[in-house]
Amino acid sequence: MSDLILGIETSCDETAAAIVEDGKKIISNVVASQISIHQKYGGVVPEIASRKHIECIIPVIDKALDESGKKITDLSAIAVTYGPGLIGSLLVGLSVAKAIAYAQNIPFIGINHLEAHIYANLLEHNEIKPPFVCLIVSGGHTSLVYIRHFGEYELLGQTKDDAAGEVFDKIAKVLDLGYPGGPITERLAKEGEPSFIKFPRPLLNDKSYDFSFSGLKTAVIYYIKELKKENKNIPISNILASFQQAVIDVLVEKTIKAALKYKTKQIILAGGVAANSLLRKEIKKKANSLDIKVFYPSTFLCTDNAAMVASAGYYKFRENKKSSLNLDAVSRLPLERIN
Repeated sequence: MSDLILGIETSCDETAAAIVEDGKKIISNVVASQISIHQKYGGVVPEIASRKHIECIIPVIDKALDESGKKITDLSAIAVTYGPGLIGSLLVGLSVAKAIAYAQNIPFIGINHLEAHIYANLLEHNEIKPPFVCLIVSGGHTSLVYIRHFGEYELLGQTKDDAAGEVFDKIAKVLDLGYPGGPITERLAKEGEPSFIKFPRPLLNDKSYDFSFSGLKTAVIYYIKELKKENKNIPISNILASFQQAVIDVLVEKTIKAALKYKTKQIILAGGVAANSLLRKEIKKKANSLDIKVFYPSTFLCTDNAAMVASAGYYKFRENKKSSLNLDAVSRLPLERIN
C-alpha cells in the first residue's frame, strides 16, 4: 500500500504544499510565490512574509489536495519545515501542520529545511546512494556536507559571512537590477566576459572547506562605485560575468576537493543557486574528468518547495521518526541537529 505525505514549506517567502507518494512520486506541488511583493524592497521583509503566509497557507494546501485528487483522510503523515528560516514564517506552516496532524490523528514530522533540499534530488535520481558530498547553496546557506548514510550528516564547511545567493542579490541591488539577483545575474552574465575583471576568490586555496563571500561582494561594490565616481560607463554584463565566475570557481574547487578527500564518487547539488547553469556545467566538467558523477534537481525543485519536504518526511515516517506536537520553530538550525 502506498504512503501519501503532505509536505508544507514556509521557511522564507514561498508558501508551498505538496503531496508525494512513497517519497518519490510527486502527485501535486503547489507554490505561492511572494517575489513580486518583496521586489520593491530589494529583499524579503520578514513581517510581510509571515502575514502573506497566513493568507495563502490554507488555499495552497486545498489546491495541493485538489490537484492530487486525494482527500485529507488519505494522508499517511504530514511533514513540515521547522527550521532554519524566518521565525514568523516558520510558525505559520508549523501551526497548520500540527492542527491537521492532530485533527486527522496522523504522524507529524518536523523537517530541517537543509535536509529537505538534499532530498529534492531523490525525487528524480534513483541512483543516488551514500556516501556522497553535497553542496547546499542558496540565498541563506552555503554549506558542504558529507553524507555517510541518509540521516547522518557531517558538516565539512560553511560560509563565514554571506551566503552565495545572498551576494548575488546584493550585487543585483547595487546595480538596480531587481530581486532576486541570481536569475538576473545569470542571464546578463551570459553576454559578458568572465575574465574581464579579476575579482578575488576568497579562501580558494585555504585548507578548510569554509567559504567567505563578503570580501568578494565588497570588491565588486567598490569597483562599481569607482566607475560611478569617475562617471565612467558601467559594463554590467562584464562585471556580473566576472563576479559570477569568481563565486563558481570557489564553489567548484571546494566541492571537488571534499569529494576527493572523502573518496566519494557522487556529488549532489542542492538549493536555489544549484539552478545556476554555469555552476552545473563547470562542476560536472571537472567531476566527470575525475570519474565522479554530479546530480542536481530540476530547476523548480532547487528553489523552496514542499515536495522536497514531503520526500524527506516519507523516509522519516518509514523509520517511525515522528515529532512531538510541542516541536517549536528554530530560526538557526544546524543540519547535524536532526529532529
